[in-house]
Amino acid sequence: MRIDGRGPEDLRPIKLVSRYQKQADGSVLIQWGDTWVLCAASVADDVPPFRRESGGGWVTAEYSMLPGSTKPRKSRRTGGRESEIQRLIGRALRGAIDLQALGPYTVTIDCDVIRADGGTRVASITGGYVALALALKQMRADGRLAEDPLRYAVAAVSVGVVDDQLVLDLPYQEDVRAEVDMNVVMTSEGDFVEVQGTAEGQAFSREQLHGLTDLAARGIQKLCALQCQLLASAAAASAELMQ
Repeated sequence: MRIDGRGPEDLRPIKLVSRYQKQADGSVLIQWGDTWVLCAASVADDVPPFRRESGGGWVTAEYSMLPGSTKPRKSRRTGGRESEIQRLIGRALRGAIDLQALGPYTVTIDCDVIRADGGTRVASITGGYVALALALKQMRADGRLAEDPLRYAVAAVSVGVVDDQLVLDLPYQEDVRAEVDMNVVMTSEGDFVEVQGTAEGQAFSREQLHGLTDLAARGIQKLCALQCQLLASAAAASAELMQ
């Protein structure tokens, strides 16, 4: 048993609350154990200069940890860590979408960490996908999109080696003492978008690498199922309002 009573292949409890911010085109509060991230998607009728000749759109992200999300207080200033994480979120979410089908729009996903207990970047990606999907659904309803540019779902999870055991979804207390720490981003089709893995002190084997990615894949299947359930329930609620 792990420090919080879970088995090695168990995720922390996860809850998704859709449309958490009224003014955003799509938003979700993801409560992942004691890590909470507010993900909001905003659509702009423009694209960056390097995309203007392409005829397609763009998806980007911004990430921050609110001052009260950790102890000691986190400064509002952003640095290298925040820049690296928001680039990761943007890459992950662009992997889910056909940018040409998006057309001349930019979707920005803001990920603000309210409470932090490890895994803020994977929670941002998993919740950010839902916010993106809700924003695109609203664009179709408004007549701004002729087709759905989403190709498949994208989710992310952490895995690691703690006390010589392969474990899924590390909270902070496990993350800080893990022998291996890895973040894995995958599609609902089972393909990899990004793998970030680091050995802390001692190298890990190819067998451990395969075990960790297999463990992550099983966790991401569960996360994609949760995303699908939330989006289906949001669609059903919208249909009821229209009747």
